[in-house]
Amino acid sequence: MKIEKEWFKCVVSMLLVQVFASGMQILSRVILMEGTSIFALIAYRHVVAAVCVAPFAFYFERGRAKKFRSCSIWFWLFLNASVGITLAMGLFYYGLRDTSATYAVNFLSLVPIFTFIISIIFRMERVRLERWTGKIKTCGAIMCVGGALTSGLYKGKEFYIDIGQSGHHNHTVTVEAYKTNMLRGTLFLVGSCFSYTAWFIVQVKLLEIFPFKYWGTMLTCIIASVQATIVGLCLDCRKVTWSLKWNLQLMTIIYSGALASAATFCLIYWAIAIKGPAYPTMFNPLTLIFVAISEAILLGEPIRLGILLGMVLILMGLYSFLWGKGKEIECLVGASGEGSTSMATESAGVHSTAIVVPTLSPSNGVLGVEKIERC
Repeated sequence: MKIEKEWFKCVVSMLLVQVFASGMQILSRVILMEGTSIFALIAYRHVVAAVCVAPFAFYFERGRAKKFRSCSIWFWLFLNASVGITLAMGLFYYGLRDTSATYAVNFLSLVPIFTFIISIIFRMERVRLERWTGKIKTCGAIMCVGGALTSGLYKGKEFYIDIGQSGHHNHTVTVEAYKTNMLRGTLFLVGSCFSYTAWFIVQVKLLEIFPFKYWGTMLTCIIASVQATIVGLCLDCRKVTWSLKWNLQLMTIIYSGALASAATFCLIYWAIAIKGPAYPTMFNPLTLIFVAISEAILLGEPIRLGILLGMVLILMGLYSFLWGKGKEIECLVGASGEGSTSMATESAGVHSTAIVVPTLSPSNGVLGVEKIERC
């Protein structure tokens, strides 16, 4: 009975994570279409996230202030915020504004594949096609790339879920943006994927010298907020751009910082501690489905056949890739004789600050690939 309750709690917590992420994508899409400044959104969101994570940092990791004296730690924290939030999230929001939430989330699902490819290019990971895990990972990566090409190049028939006139009005606005800025938005999203890939590599280095997840998350959020403020003021310093009112923009900022960042981070780390680092990644592709349905119902966005086919290929490929990578991690833990605690810590660090990415996983980092000889 106890095991069943634990299993139920883990499933519900991971479903909540996907609901939070999906809601954030839809809300962000709406306010960006209304003209909200991208860097103002990033700055305010991460102020809220830092405030929400701060109590955990001071309670669970108190007495660690002396660890901040090293210049190298601040350098990697600054780089972590620059690459993973200011640049990657900024590009993603530009792409989200120019395309659609469903299309953008499709690209986010490719981040582990981009990381896998970059790791191979820089010889941080080796493709072992003679191993069955290597074959599964490679096939999954190919399917994901094929799915991205399908959703981007093939439009096909459109399907609508019409609910009232307001949905029709929103549909007109979003479709116009889809037709006009699709190419530009795709380029932004591809750039975002590469930025997130570089960010995971940066986090591996940061975790080696600064393994404090709550402090690392809070400080990264603070630094990113300052960076986004500076960039945003350089682009648009008008008072109206940075003023907050009791509207959907303020709700999105609080929602993104409190639920989609801080609460999600805690739920993911709790699930990792119980089920292991590969468990949360099994639920990440559900965001694709939640966003597609929500956007069609709430915003009147058409569900295109090309995006549906691409989504299916990406889901199948991503699950294949993550399953193969999960088996490699199991072999790694067994071969090294290490417990799951260090692995969970490393994975939680990867999840920590980019909850905008629904596909964050331990497979995004490079975890001792040289030891996976026996798989």
